[in-house]
Parts: sequence; structure tokens; C-alpha cells
Amino acid sequence: MRLEDYLQPDFVIGELVSESKPDVLAELIAPMKARWPDFDDVRARQVLLDRENLGTTGIGDGVAIPHGKMENLEQIVIVVGRSLKGVNFDALDFKPCRIFFLVLAPEHVAGLHLRILAHISRLLSDESFRHAFMSAENDAALWQVLTAAA
Repeated sequence: MRLEDYLQPDFVIGELVSESKPDVLAELIAPMKARWPDFDDVRARQVLLDRENLGTTGIGDGVAIPHGKMENLEQIVIVVGRSLKGVNFDALDFKPCRIFFLVLAPEHVAGLHLRILAHISRLLSDESFRHAFMSAENDAALWQVLTAAA
């Protein structure tokens, strides 16, 4: 499984500016709306917030993996973001999140969606990957870190 099968260079945000969970989610969704003007960004944000209400996707070590399923989505999409300041994302370890992997999947793709989440979790459990991710100098370098680690 390779991240770039579901991730595109313009879906990598090297410097998130948002400071709250809802705003980070909106900022992570924005590249999808830019790529696909008919994409329902309002619905996507609500799906993600509903999932957050079930339990935080801030898994600790500065990492959050917001995810959800949407009807009318044709493919699994990953958007990656980095916050240099950190965002209170109600993480399990109560620390700010800096690394965000948003995953949206079509309603009918359960197994693959779970495999992608597991792959991302394994990748993000690697401290050297997290260090390289946070140290990347710009979006292009961040893309290199993401594609090299797949």
C-alpha cells in the first residue's frame, strides 16, 4: 500500500494556520473543494465532527487521524497537514497535535478504509518518520517524506 495512491501533492498542507479542531478540519477539507468544486465540504466537515464526537482521533504523540465515510464520494482521499504550533485536538495524551492525516472514504469501502487507517497508524508510530515529517522544510520536502515512507 502506498500513500500516493490516495494522496496528491496538492493535498499536503505544510503549515496549517487554524487553531481549533473545527477549523483544522475545514482547512484539511479545503484542497478537496478546490480540486472538485462540487465536493460537499460542509457535509464532509459534519461527518468528521460527528466522528470526533464519538471519540477523539487525536491518538497521541502529536498525531491526529480524523476520518469518516461519505456517500457520493467516489474514492478514498487522504489529506495531510502539519501544524508547527500545534492544535488542541483533545488528544488521548492531552498534548497538542501537529501531524494530521485526514481520511475520507466512500460508504461502501469498509475493508480498504480500515487497512489505510492501520497503515497510517503504523507509519506514524515510527518516531523517525514523525521527526522527518516535522523537519521537512517545505511542501515539496514533505511530499518526499510521505512518498519515501510508503
